[in-house]
Amino acid sequence: MTSRTLALAALPTLLLGQTPGETPTTQTDQKALAVTIYNDNLALVKDQRLVRLPKGEVRLAFQEVSAQIRPETALLRNLTDPKGFFVVEQNFDFDLLTPQKLLEKYVGEKVVVVSQKPNASGPGSTEAREEATVLATNSGVVLQFADRIETSVPGRLVYPRVPANLRARPTLVITLASGAEKAQALELSYLTSGLGWKADYVANLSADEKTLDLNGWVTLTNQSGAAYPNATLQLVAGDVNRVRDTPRPAPMMALARGVDKAAEMKEESLFEYHLYTLDRPTTLAANQTKQVALLSASGVSVRKEFRLEGQSWWYTNAQNDLGDKLKAGVFVELDNTEANHLGMPLPKGILRMYKRDSEGRAQFIGEDRIDHTPKRETVRLKLGEAFDVTARRKQTDYRALGRFGKYGSSSESAYEVVLKNAKKEAVTVLVVEPIHGDWEILQASQDWKKTSSGTARFEVKVPAEGSATLTYRVKTRW
Repeated sequence: MTSRTLALAALPTLLLGQTPGETPTTQTDQKALAVTIYNDNLALVKDQRLVRLPKGEVRLAFQEVSAQIRPETALLRNLTDPKGFFVVEQNFDFDLLTPQKLLEKYVGEKVVVVSQKPNASGPGSTEAREEATVLATNSGVVLQFADRIETSVPGRLVYPRVPANLRARPTLVITLASGAEKAQALELSYLTSGLGWKADYVANLSADEKTLDLNGWVTLTNQSGAAYPNATLQLVAGDVNRVRDTPRPAPMMALARGVDKAAEMKEESLFEYHLYTLDRPTTLAANQTKQVALLSASGVSVRKEFRLEGQSWWYTNAQNDLGDKLKAGVFVELDNTEANHLGMPLPKGILRMYKRDSEGRAQFIGEDRIDHTPKRETVRLKLGEAFDVTARRKQTDYRALGRFGKYGSSSESAYEVVLKNAKKEAVTVLVVEPIHGDWEILQASQDWKKTSSGTARFEVKVPAEGSATLTYRVKTRW
């Protein structure tokens, strides 16, 4: 039998990714698959297969597991006949078969080099075969022939076999004791990296800016090196504590994109987290992103807010101009309640908002990131800076009042904030002033509230196409 015949004879083993003496199982044996994905690049896989096991000690090659499996978390259970069944040893073979890996495994071994030699007697060529030893594969290949050494391959290489420690696909090899010889339902569960999800929200603001329609999507990303066909999919929202080890670097892969317009996901509490379950099986292909529907709500009431915020360091010494043509931030708030057509825990993600123009075309008006938000909480979004609502702020007076206590200082300062509104309707601007140390406002032209120990808030009404001026004087000790 020639070397080429030997190489061809090895191909069935190559395709199956198994070695002699092993009992292989692939996804063709799969009877059920469940994948639970967490926020932080972590997933729990439960893979149930029907495998015929002989009685006694068995080397089970569990193929097509995640390439980023955490082997120390793997747990194999026998669901059919657990009596007399136990695991002795398990090994994860992630050294995958590639032309380069195959060449590296043959350092010090003999291969056959097949090349084309011109016919000396006429046109055409003849296939020539030479045996060579692979000396090295560092930054290229070094081959030793019977009469020479070459640093490039003068043809194609033929290998007699596939090394036992190379696999066609990631494989968990488990040595186990089987109590019976029959087909048995086995469930392998393990944690893996390479699977992740995030929530994305799209909101369409009404013309009067008082309500919006909200749609939530879950974006799934699979870079684990395996596919998960017809899987029961669950997502966990929350911050699960994990012990951090240095991860094995994951390969960067191109991603295909798909959209799965499923029904909304079912939500329930799980410990101190929230669990979302897709109502039907779905397939997570390798190197794919997929979107599935999370929620849909119409007529959600919102509140728009113009907000101008100051700085606490302004109050500790004399200041020059504190800013001209300052822009007020634009915020939108909504209540996550059933009365407001929501009332479900919202996973963290990015909410993007749109509004239709006079021609009915949707235009992007801003986005913000929301954290995990329980029901009956308020979602607050900053969408941008107002174009038509501006301000000029300056310090109009400052007096140092000397020492305060053994180490502190005291001062008195006054401020003027001129707010301008170029819009055709009146607006209310919240002027929020963080004030350093122990303080009291001595005089103010507008009503104000102490919203926290270090914050004063003024609500200033600014007429349409007009302006309003806020003045106040504050005494601070720090």
